[in-house]
Amino acid sequence: MSEAAAGPAIRRLADWSAADLTELADEYGTPLYVTDLDRVRENATRLQSAFPDADVRYAVKAHTGRAVLETVRDAGLGAECASAGEVVRALDAGYDEVQYTAVMPPAEDLDIVLDRWRDGADLTVVAGAGDTVTRLRDRGFDGRLAIRVDPGVGAGHHEKVTTGGHAKFGVPYDRAAELVNDARADFDVVGIHAHAGSGISGDDLAAHRELVSRMGDLARSVGPLEFVDVGGGFGVPYHEDEPPLDLEAVAEATRESLGDVDAELAIEPGRYVVADAGVLLTRVNTVKAVDDAGATGKVPVVAGVDAGMTTLLRPAMYDAYHAIRNLTDERPARPVTVAGPVCETSDLFCEERSMPAPRRGDLLAIGNAGAYGYEMASTYNSRPRPAEIVLAGEEARIARERETIDDVTALEVER
Repeated sequence: MSEAAAGPAIRRLADWSAADLTELADEYGTPLYVTDLDRVRENATRLQSAFPDADVRYAVKAHTGRAVLETVRDAGLGAECASAGEVVRALDAGYDEVQYTAVMPPAEDLDIVLDRWRDGADLTVVAGAGDTVTRLRDRGFDGRLAIRVDPGVGAGHHEKVTTGGHAKFGVPYDRAAELVNDARADFDVVGIHAHAGSGISGDDLAAHRELVSRMGDLARSVGPLEFVDVGGGFGVPYHEDEPPLDLEAVAEATRESLGDVDAELAIEPGRYVVADAGVLLTRVNTVKAVDDAGATGKVPVVAGVDAGMTTLLRPAMYDAYHAIRNLTDERPARPVTVAGPVCETSDLFCEERSMPAPRRGDLLAIGNAGAYGYEMASTYNSRPRPAEIVLAGEEARIARERETIDDVTALEVER
């Protein structure tokens, strides 16, 4: 399939229409998430083109919005879920088959998922511990089961999201074959699963190759399976000058490393599908100069905005870089710190980054906010979560209403 059909390899923040985003902010207020469903579809198409013989499953945790889930479903991707809530949302969005990857699953999660299974949902449960297999057996589950393996190798953009090689995730590699064979007596064992981490770039390709190679060896040792799931974690370029991931090279490396197996290859990208399909809009409400000209000779400025770490957590959580663009006007650049309203030093979107000098009322756009943006939003400091708008062709509509303080306190019980 041509790049034209799948869209360009990456959508930069500069590619978004400033006029269109400004119009949305004026109509719906800020902070505001904007998600382009056409771009979601393009990214899904590109993945299918690069992996034509694989079962491509969307990692729902990247963005669980109903409009996104339905778009991904219509594009032909499956659903991989990390919680009972995600399973319910995927099924309610019309997915015929759902994979539930249970990580230290609470009892309530298992009960909810298995209730859906008993009601006829086509579910595959991925167990990452022998204890989880026992708990499933005790609950009467005898359906489709896959075993998650700790491959002993990991990768990712930050140590907090490097899952491969951490004891929390999966059965130790040297014990996986035994668990697979033992489970076959009571379950329909359909696959094995591993995941290196999140935000994998071209620099991590060696680690990805090693993980896939080990999974291929394991598959050949345990006999016929329906699938070998090697996870996702395909990265996107957050820095403006960072090249996009060579997806075709990753696909080729994956196929070569897996080798001949009596099973279908499965992957489960999330970030790659939705990251560059979303931006966060926020307005400047406070501007103050810092009494230090620094080496640049330009006085740094702190710009306070109405979004914060409660709106987009990644910069505070991972020191993550997100491109920021002033949509209001072009002015001479100076060192700018963009800060949120939360009383924590970590509540920063950038620190002394060169950009046009801000003024109160300016509209800023923060790029690559489609993955783990709204999903990680919180009501810390009793701050309501933002609204989300989705775009489809020429249409813009509300996908999630803006919360109010009454919404935040609605579940409290008065004495």
